[in-house]
Amino acid sequence: MTDNQMAENQKKPWPSLWAMLIGFFMILIDMTIVSVANPSIQRGLHTSTTGVLWVTSAYLLTCAVPLLVTGRLGDRFGPRRVFLIGLTVFTLASLWCGLSEHLPGSAIGNLIIARAVQGLGAGIMSPQPMAVLTRTFARTSRGAAMALWGATAGVGTLVGPILGGVLVDSLGWEWIFFINVPIGVLAFILVSRLVPDLELHPHKFDWLGVGLSGVAMFLLVFSIQEGNSYQWNGWVWAGIVAGLAIMGLFVWWQSVNRNEPLLPLELFRDRNFSLANVAIATVGFSVTSLFVPLIYYFQLVHSMTPTESALMSAPSSILGLVLAAPAGRLTDRMHPALLAGPGVLLMSAGIWMYSWMLSPTIGWPWLLLPSFVMGFGTAFVWGPISATANRNLPLHQAGAGSGVYNATRQLGTVIGSAAVAALISNRITAHLSGPTGGHGGSGMGDAAALPESLKAPFTTAMAQTMILPAAVVLVGAVCAFFFQKPGFMTPSGSDRATEHQK
Repeated sequence: MTDNQMAENQKKPWPSLWAMLIGFFMILIDMTIVSVANPSIQRGLHTSTTGVLWVTSAYLLTCAVPLLVTGRLGDRFGPRRVFLIGLTVFTLASLWCGLSEHLPGSAIGNLIIARAVQGLGAGIMSPQPMAVLTRTFARTSRGAAMALWGATAGVGTLVGPILGGVLVDSLGWEWIFFINVPIGVLAFILVSRLVPDLELHPHKFDWLGVGLSGVAMFLLVFSIQEGNSYQWNGWVWAGIVAGLAIMGLFVWWQSVNRNEPLLPLELFRDRNFSLANVAIATVGFSVTSLFVPLIYYFQLVHSMTPTESALMSAPSSILGLVLAAPAGRLTDRMHPALLAGPGVLLMSAGIWMYSWMLSPTIGWPWLLLPSFVMGFGTAFVWGPISATANRNLPLHQAGAGSGVYNATRQLGTVIGSAAVAALISNRITAHLSGPTGGHGGSGMGDAAALPESLKAPFTTAMAQTMILPAAVVLVGAVCAFFFQKPGFMTPSGSDRATEHQK
């Protein structure tokens, strides 16, 4: 990119970033907004717990599969154009989701298919904001911009349940999807007007890599999520082994593909990029797998409405918003390990607190404390990890790096969704089969019908489920503490690499 092009793009980097973040915020909300509506959808569509959890998993899976190639599409055809295509698919699929109950055929089947299409639109959109950010902001101001991107990611995942609760209580579960339509239209107008055309980079596309990675993820997610339904029989384990084998084949193909591999393994030679990808995968895993058991606990054990259950996460959302600006300033000046390490550790501490404190009789104000702890942590997680991952990447690899990073984050959410679905089913069977005469959690779909005698074993099942995300995110904390300080940063935050960037 020439000096003139860089200067022209940097005349309005903030308005273009804000425009794209509206759409990005919308797709992030949709990763968690369904969690608060799960009991209502389950009752309304008369489906099983596993069936309703596929509404989330289908979205996450189809969002994750194309991420590696959609980053390249942004490089080749322009991130604005590709973002608008994804936004259109996402918005129309949202309308389809809201109307799924009124269409011919199985209502839950219609919703799962519509969510899969919605996830495809989200996968097309997701890498583009970070690619635009990397290519329009100078490195001296990129930390603050990346912190805004990270805060959007963090707050979006936390605000989703709150917004979902309000919509479910006031208008019905369909409106968690209908609300995307006007937001999508607004985002389309703003992105069309404010996001500049950027220099295009020709790319070849590794369609074999896309196929291998997609098949591997589908086999893993389907086998893990449906494992308890099939008593973890031989076919389930065969699916898991096949998924791991095909994923290994995918990595091998990336190492020998001499044209242009889908996953540029040379990116992982950068220590910070490698560690940040592992860290963000564990964060995505934990956030996704935390809300499902937590929302079920609030609604079934404490008889909260969807809005009330979602507001229990309000401290995290508020602290994330309040601390976003100072976190952004610190990201440009401090060693990333000093921000992200303690941040991820506090996330894990908050989830552990939930697991320890859950009981049928505990007063709900006490359960706000873990949310406060998580809020302090998440403010220093998303932005610093994102900035650390991409800070040293050359501009011509912005799309590829963004695609890999987003794919890794999304892979964590997909595996987290599948794992929590399997673990919830397993723990409910273990703790409720005796009290219900072998029926397990068959009554979970009716929140009002959970009898007093089942609240204690059900609480135990949910508390044990939350140990999984608490433990997984500890791996991310270890990775974050091993971040290296970018070589071009000075204690004052000045940029020694600006000359080389040009």
